[in-house]
Order: sequence, then C-alpha cells, then structure tokens
Amino acid sequence: MIGAFLNWLEHTWGKGPTPDGQSFSELLLGSLNFWSLLEGTHLLMLMLFAGTILVVDLRLLGVTFRKTKVSAISDAILPLTIYSFVLVVISGMGLLFARPITYYHTVWFLAKMVFLALALLNIMVFHGRVQATQGTWDADEVPPRAARMSAAGSLILWTLVILCGRFTPYDVYQCGKPQPAFINWVQQCKTSEKGEENMAGQRFDAQMWRQQ
Repeated sequence: MIGAFLNWLEHTWGKGPTPDGQSFSELLLGSLNFWSLLEGTHLLMLMLFAGTILVVDLRLLGVTFRKTKVSAISDAILPLTIYSFVLVVISGMGLLFARPITYYHTVWFLAKMVFLALALLNIMVFHGRVQATQGTWDADEVPPRAARMSAAGSLILWTLVILCGRFTPYDVYQCGKPQPAFINWVQQCKTSEKGEENMAGQRFDAQMWRQQ
C-alpha cells in the first residue's frame, strides 16, 4: 500500500503525456539549482536549530551560563529555534519528495524518523511536566535532575537524528546489495525496486514476492 503510493508519487504524479515526460519528483531531483538551494537551506537551518538547542541544553545541564536564568536564555533563543525548525521540516519534506522510494527503503532514514519522534516526545515531556516547576529552579546554577535528564536526552537524540540524516545519502546499506537479513527486513527490500540480496548472494525481488 505504502510502496504503491510512493511509486505513484515518485514516478507518476505530474508526469506529462509524452514518453520523455517527468513527474514532479523527477523534475525536482533533476533541477540542479533548486535542488542545491533546497539542500543548502536544510543544512543551514539544521545547524541553526541544533545550535540553539545546544545552548539551552547546556544551560539546563548546568555547564554554561550558570549565572543566567534558564527562562532568560530560552526566551531569547526560542524564536530562532522555532523559525529554523519550521524551515528544516519544510526543506526536509522537499528532499523526501524528490526520492521517496529510496528513503523509504533506507535504514538510516527510518532510524532518523524513530529518533526524531523520540526527540519530539522528549520536548513534549519537558514542556508539559518538567517546565511546570521551572519557577522554583529557574535561577539555580544546576537545575534539578529531571531537567538535566531531559537536556541530556535532547542532546543525544538530536545528535542521532543528525548522524542518521548524514548517513542517509550513502549506500552503506542499500537494497539490492548483499547485506544482513535484519537490514533487508527493516528496509523492506523485498518490495523495493532493487530487490533483496542476502549475504550468500541469493536474490529476492518484488516480482518474486508478489508471485508467492
């Protein structure tokens, strides 16, 4: 179901009637200037977002700006965090739209989505529970354990999101190549365009899967 939708999205949607017509995804991927602008915007905004998160988390850990209230730092930086995150999401969706099938069958991208969900959950927990008592420790040089744990989790999770994102373009693990069965399963290589190949060199493609 998902594979069929992504295949339509990447190869069919917006494709003209001529034999050499291209879909919207193919046009985006083949657009050198716009693609470079999109990718550059994503990376720059990711750097800005990660930088603002780093400043706030280090303060919550009691490492930097210990004499400054947590609220003073977060209030000053929060607009940049929100602005950069919105642009990261928009540009990231554009990059995903250009190669949806490839990313769907890439273990690094799937791991990135898991860590991203956990990072957002951590933010919700912090703002919903930990920050509710901020008035009592706002000026403390070292915030309470709950705040420090949330900050440490934030640093770890966002670091993993960024690392998985940087590994995504590389073919360390790629459907159609000999690789462990677990990787083939996670990437759902059986249903991919390149098929599945195990470490013994045995191939299993989507057409064989449909015939079973």
